Amino acid sequence: MTKRGAFICIEGIDASGKTTQAHRLVRNLRRRGLDAVYTTEPSTGEIGKLIRDHVLNRKKRVPVAVEALLFAADRVDHVEKEIKPALQKGKIVICDRYVYSTVAYQGAADLDLNWIEQINQFALVPNMALFLDVSPEVVIERMQSKSKKSVMETLKNQRRVCEVYLKMVKEGRLMGIDGNKPVNAVAAEILRAVVEFLESVHVLQS
Repeated sequence: MTKRGAFICIEGIDASGKTTQAHRLVRNLRRRGLDAVYTTEPSTGEIGKLIRDHVLNRKKRVPVAVEALLFAADRVDHVEKEIKPALQKGKIVICDRYVYSTVAYQGAADLDLNWIEQINQFALVPNMALFLDVSPEVVIERMQSKSKKSVMETLKNQRRVCEVYLKMVKEGRLMGIDGNKPVNAVAAEILRAVVEFLESVHVLQS
């Protein structure tokens, strides 16, 4: 049984499979009797909708600092309205993208990393954060069938973003997961890592 909530993030470059894995993780945790819920960034709130409609889905990027500020504002709204209330109810919150995405995507566009950290100082620190490591070449191949791509979905950009993510893995901010394996194998590895963590902090009884 759940004693207290936990906040877990899944990160990755575009088309890395993180959304699929986030949903699978929620289902797998529920099968173990945990009250797990899925959420995502950009959020479903007003600022998140603005980002999806007017920032991501356009031919030319808005100024990178504007991107970062909007994501940071959406994050505060997301945390206060959705994440914190769920955690207070003892839920396991699985978040599809979080602050690490801002560090990676806007940081890869040469925005000052210290400034990014500063504007996200009110972001709740996750209990655990995973990075699905898939090569940029593979994700670009996966994107070929998409009729509409976001302004972020170019090989050059994905390579630079991946470099920032891997740096955060080396720093210990993210746990790397090999995302090149079959979907079921990746899901099993993620579940094993998360269950071990939850048992270690006594959220899940071993």
